[in-house]
Amino acid sequence: MTGFARADGSGHGHVWTFEIKSVNGRNLDLRCRVAPGFDALEPVVKAVVPQRLRRGNVNVTLTVTRTGTGGELRINRPLLDRLIALGNELGGVAEKPRLDALLAVRGVVETIEDTDLGDAREAVEAAMAVTLNETLDRLTAARFAEGDRLVRVLTEHLDEIARLTEQASRCASLQPEAIRHKLRAQVAALLDAIPSLTEDRLAQEAALLITRADVREELDRLRAHIAAARDMLSKGGAIGRQLDFLCQEFNREANTLCSKSADVELTRTGLSLKAAIEQLREQAQNIE
Repeated sequence: MTGFARADGSGHGHVWTFEIKSVNGRNLDLRCRVAPGFDALEPVVKAVVPQRLRRGNVNVTLTVTRTGTGGELRINRPLLDRLIALGNELGGVAEKPRLDALLAVRGVVETIEDTDLGDAREAVEAAMAVTLNETLDRLTAARFAEGDRLVRVLTEHLDEIARLTEQASRCASLQPEAIRHKLRAQVAALLDAIPSLTEDRLAQEAALLITRADVREELDRLRAHIAAARDMLSKGGAIGRQLDFLCQEFNREANTLCSKSADVELTRTGLSLKAAIEQLREQAQNIE
């Protein structure tokens, strides 16, 4: 499920921000990037996030800024020496650079942030953990809002599957008679071509074909799957994996129905059923 959340915190001369981005994914893929000097927060993130989220590609970012006087200034001597040497080499064709120009070159003057919090580090990291949970609360709220919208979409797909299942049931009720009618013509042709075949033998084969073409069990299982999916949606919770598996069972029954079909209309309904099931499966992969 998709979502974005952000929360800020501050204390002991530092301001920090947690940002969490989440996009759809079959499993939980967690990536974490924390500010330098605060690596101890990464194990906290990796422990807390899986307790709140089950699926999705999740990116967590912690940025920290020091307030007050800022960090210590430091001259990047290797870079400054290279610039001076280059200026000396070009001395014959260009004016030697002034010191203020050299110091203005990006990277010559560096700001070194002091991340040594001393005795306050434990308190700051605990406060950061609180901010992390606030961010997760906001992300969870956003994902719940999206989930409410997805429930309506999933319900519409289930309604379409239910409608097509009943349509297939009406077609299937005519299927045995269609098979018998077709077999009568085939039996007559066979008896004319091969007189040695007995009618009893042909009747047995016809009965076997009709039994194999019976799709009532598949239709009953489809109805059971529809009821199970509606029950999942009504209960809520982390049902994404269960619904994804149920979609595979939906598809299995629809495939069997199409393979057994001896009626053009039933086959068309079965194909429409497969399309509706695929739409349900695509949405099921978006929920936790």
